[in-house]
Amino acid sequence: MTLPALLGPTPQPSIWVFIVIYGLDWVATVPPTVMLCRDVFGADIGAIVFGWIFAAHQVGAAIAAFGAGAIRDSTGSYGGAFWTAAILCLVAAGLSFAIRPLRADSAPAPSAATG
Repeated sequence: MTLPALLGPTPQPSIWVFIVIYGLDWVATVPPTVMLCRDVFGADIGAIVFGWIFAAHQVGAAIAAFGAGAIRDSTGSYGGAFWTAAILCLVAAGLSFAIRPLRADSAPAPSAATG
């Protein structure tokens, strides 16, 4: 929601702060996602599952970029796209509270590769 306020005709210190924080976010989320895929689906197919998750993420990003461009073309502003993204982030954050941890008796059996 704050990104539009950071943008300007020339790079400002605030946009550099955003870039650094976004980069740290990327580093803080990808390795845990890889481990979650491995833990839930096993070492044998965990990497494949992560690959599909990553591919789906890229397709979603392409759709979002196209949608933002369409909103910009129809309204003359990216404001609607930023607000839509902010609302979708809040919905996703709320849905994350519905995720329940696996019970010990329902956890998948370790694969042969992990011993």
